[in-house]
Amino acid sequence: MKRPLVTLDGNEATAYVAHKLSEVIAIYPITPSSPMGEFADEWSAQRRTNIWGTVPLVVEMQSEGGAAGAIHGALQTGSLATTFTASQGLLLMIPNMYKIAGELTSTVFHVSARSLAAQALSIFGDHSDVMATRSTGFALLASSSVQEAQDMALIAHASTLEARVPFLHFFDGFRTSHEVNKIEQLVEDDLRAMIDDRLVQAHRARGLSPDRPVLRGTAQNPDVYFQARETVNPYYQACPEIVQKYMDKFASLVGRQYRLFDYIGDPNAERVIVAMGSGAETAGETAKFLMERGEKVGVVKVHLYRPFSVKHFLQVLPETVRTIAVLDRTKEPGAAGEPLYQDVVTAIAEGNGVKPRVIGGRYGLSSKEFTPAMVKAVFDEAAKAQPKNHFTVGIYDDVSHTSLDYDPTFDIEAPETVRCIFWGLGSDGTVGANKNSIKIIGEETDNWAQGYFVYDSKKSGQVTLSHLRFGPKPIRAPYLINQAQFVACHQFSFLERFDVLKYAMPGGVFLLNSIYGPEEVWDHLPIETQKGIIEKNLRFFVIDANEVAQKTGMGGRINTIMQTCFFAISGVLPREQAIKEIKKSH
Repeated sequence: MKRPLVTLDGNEATAYVAHKLSEVIAIYPITPSSPMGEFADEWSAQRRTNIWGTVPLVVEMQSEGGAAGAIHGALQTGSLATTFTASQGLLLMIPNMYKIAGELTSTVFHVSARSLAAQALSIFGDHSDVMATRSTGFALLASSSVQEAQDMALIAHASTLEARVPFLHFFDGFRTSHEVNKIEQLVEDDLRAMIDDRLVQAHRARGLSPDRPVLRGTAQNPDVYFQARETVNPYYQACPEIVQKYMDKFASLVGRQYRLFDYIGDPNAERVIVAMGSGAETAGETAKFLMERGEKVGVVKVHLYRPFSVKHFLQVLPETVRTIAVLDRTKEPGAAGEPLYQDVVTAIAEGNGVKPRVIGGRYGLSSKEFTPAMVKAVFDEAAKAQPKNHFTVGIYDDVSHTSLDYDPTFDIEAPETVRCIFWGLGSDGTVGANKNSIKIIGEETDNWAQGYFVYDSKKSGQVTLSHLRFGPKPIRAPYLINQAQFVACHQFSFLERFDVLKYAMPGGVFLLNSIYGPEEVWDHLPIETQKGIIEKNLRFFVIDANEVAQKTGMGGRINTIMQTCFFAISGVLPREQAIKEIKKSH
């Protein structure tokens, strides 16, 4: 079956599946999950139907607690319902989550995982919110990329109907939710094939109805509460096998095989990293790079985190493993170790056979960068006779001395991958133009493409950095570019404030929006910029995009002009075709 290749972000990829497989969607916006609710609302307003031919009812509540309550109510009527949330919003849903799970009700919550407000608020991504829900009874299913966010959304919706365990499907806030990537989009036939209508009917039959009286929501005393609480055990014991069954069914339909724990790397690895989310994608690509150079390393990518299947975890571990490094994207102050670390320690302790050494570390809190260089530092630490336990990587901890040193110059990027960085100002349209550019490259050429956009949480009027990659192979690089063949600066004043050329590779291209023409611009460049251009032997282009924008009636929106220049210089598309596509996208 021919499936379309589309260029979109993790939120849209997830919302597409959730909208197709739901009848009631209760929403309350919270960064970075808001676009999922917005897409669902927009599609229902456009009268787009789900796979059963009805338009999902989308309702915005007064808070996340209200959204979870509305979902609980809708589920009790036998409706198929979902919601989207993150961070403190997810915490407000916890009381309803206990009830939904306690009553063995099939549903999926989609979460773009985000930091919780502790010493300060952060809108950026880590796993502290989903980790706060792990005792609710929800199954926790993790995605590592935009492609996986779509695929796991479907696997979660299919699995929950049979397992009767509700699912929380999560992926990294911003790093996956807002990363634009080229993926193979599922078609309605895929969704229909994965959803068993008999299980949908069984879910409907469990809805409250005067025709089928049933007692729910009682209070219980000590004589029965404990016994009743234990009755859910068979459902949780069966859940991992059910999820694997639907992963296998998905593979037979679509061709992408997932497992509860995916192993990447040397089959005889001695050092193995265990991680989940986008960090596992980075770790896996780094392990492949190091393995090709003779290192015995591997990565276990966790998909089904709850219920944690000790059996399936031990099956994927190489028998040769001597040291396991478990990476958690959360901090649990006062605990003996972070959550995933504790589960791995338990799994190793309960397993038969060799007992490798297990160390744990934290990384990537609040979307802190997690790069191949940091992965290599973890593998290097695991090789030591006395490795540091409960370490951090990616920061310099001069307070409690937990951090590992790493070599920031270590790089695994393929030379054929084109990397571009654009400096812009929040509100000048640079990010919007680059989202269009990556969509055009992804959908109008044979290239695979990725776009990621870094903005300050203060949004408008702040610096934005657009990181674009494209090339002949799928791009699995959920981290920022540190060396680019193309650097564009859309605001001349940035040259005085920032080292704009620090990302430029020798022999690369530098495009500058400048009120000074080619004859006079050099004399107005800061000395540091002049040195950078000379030392890196850059090809230097200038354009007065502000003047062009004024003359063409665009005001201060210089983005379209700069976007056209990028296509003209890069040659990724014939000039006339590029201009036609830019006009179409606007």
